[in-house]
Amino acid sequence: MTTENGQNFAFKGVNHLALVCKDMARTVEFYRDKLGMPLTKTLNLPGNMGQHFFFDVGNGDSIAFFWFPDAPEAAPGIAAPEDLPTRGNMVTAHGSMNHIAINVDGENFDAYCDRLTELGIDLSPVLNHDDSPFQVAPELHDDVFVRSVYFFDPDGICLELAAWHRPLTPERDVVHDPVRADGTPALHMVTPNA
Repeated sequence: MTTENGQNFAFKGVNHLALVCKDMARTVEFYRDKLGMPLTKTLNLPGNMGQHFFFDVGNGDSIAFFWFPDAPEAAPGIAAPEDLPTRGNMVTAHGSMNHIAINVDGENFDAYCDRLTELGIDLSPVLNHDDSPFQVAPELHDDVFVRSVYFFDPDGICLELAAWHRPLTPERDVVHDPVRADGTPALHMVTPNA
């Protein structure tokens, strides 16, 4: 079955992203009390397996956390970045989650950065992502497509506040062919959307 726009599925965004924390109380203190994300659902898992809590991240989307009493320890550099962008290695393993980008309005971006600093959260520099050779501009200009700032939660999960600066278009922004695992390009896979 196809939808009106010819797609196989009528996706409506992200329902939730499920992560794993070491201490649910500390996670609630960070996401609810510092970042202001309301708790929307809390579960004690059957058989004393742990807990599963959901936080409202806006737009009807959620970030959820599991707490398992016997979960393995964190593995920075494997399952999460070792450091924030501009500060060190941000590469993670195949199948890992590198970071969560939370969308915010551009008009509030700088004030939110100030607020995070006031809360004692260590931030990366603000990055104005553009199409220049280094893909970051020191100042805001018309080619900047998104502004970002990165920080870690108490478990080392990398979070990003991201504010779109200009609309994305296939002709301008979908221009690179993907690369295969061996480093060779998969030619002619990028086609502008009609």
